Amino acid sequence: MTTPGPGPRRTPGVDAPGGVPPGETPPGEGGTSGISHPEPPAPRRGWWSLSLVLIIVIVALMVIGLIGMAVVL
Repeated sequence: MTTPGPGPRRTPGVDAPGGVPPGETPPGEGGTSGISHPEPPAPRRGWWSLSLVLIIVIVALMVIGLIGMAVVL
């Protein structure tokens, strides 16, 4: 059987009202600024329009195929 932890009055690092004294916890934010390595260049905008055109072409071919199947029936 394990022994229970110390009571709240004997716990180290706890102030009387229940708070934690300064320096007992790590800061909320990192102390470093900037980035550790250079970021890759942003992708060109041409790829977005090319993918949109490709999706439209595929959807149009599917619609044409479905209309063709409906006409044959």
